[in-house]
Amino acid sequence: QDAIDRKEKRSETFKTAVHGLETDTPALKAEELGRRAPQWVRDNLVTMCMRCREPFNAITRRRHHCRACGYVVCARCSDYKAELQYDGNRPNRVCQECFIFLTGHTVLEDREGKHKGILEKGAAEVSSRSLLCSSLQLLDKNGKGGTRGWFVIPQDDPLVLYIYAAPQDVRAHTSIPLLGYQVRDMPQSESRHLFQLVQSRQVFTFVADTEELKQRWMKAMARSAAGITEEEEEEDADE
Repeated sequence: QDAIDRKEKRSETFKTAVHGLETDTPALKAEELGRRAPQWVRDNLVTMCMRCREPFNAITRRRHHCRACGYVVCARCSDYKAELQYDGNRPNRVCQECFIFLTGHTVLEDREGKHKGILEKGAAEVSSRSLLCSSLQLLDKNGKGGTRGWFVIPQDDPLVLYIYAAPQDVRAHTSIPLLGYQVRDMPQSESRHLFQLVQSRQVFTFVADTEELKQRWMKAMARSAAGITEEEEEEDADE
């Protein structure tokens, strides 16, 4: 029964696998895993392994694709072989989760059930249920440089702004609690659409790609800063 429960749980995990943001990648159903070639998540959509969450680098941690689910993973997390039906049942490099699912074997480093910390929510998972998500640039304190990333306000955590380096990363690199901040508009500067979050001496300056996107972010952040959630808005509308 335990084996059956584990298999069913893994089937649910793979029902929504590989539905990459900003791609036309269709979901790969559990029953198709290994039977149909997946569409790979693009390398430029991730900056860290989609399994162990370790950042990639050019020398010690290179990108690989799991031939079963299409995830971008590091060498350690893809150091497994499984026979894939779509490739004539030849052994192919797969990630640990696909190896367990396809072969029924267990491994010593099975991380199933590991608690997800506040930053350990995948960008794709969070963005699919978000109040607002898009690329933005967060300027540094002197306003001359900054970091471009993927910004998300989740529906289930609407008072926090999560910042990912890329839209398919499996871990946010930082978060900003929005409650109590003021949203400040800024005049357009050199075709840049600027706005700020301000609280006491803490100031965050953002750059949006368009004026329309800037206004959407300002409205969403202002609501979160005031503690207004989507659920509360629906209750007010019903009244």
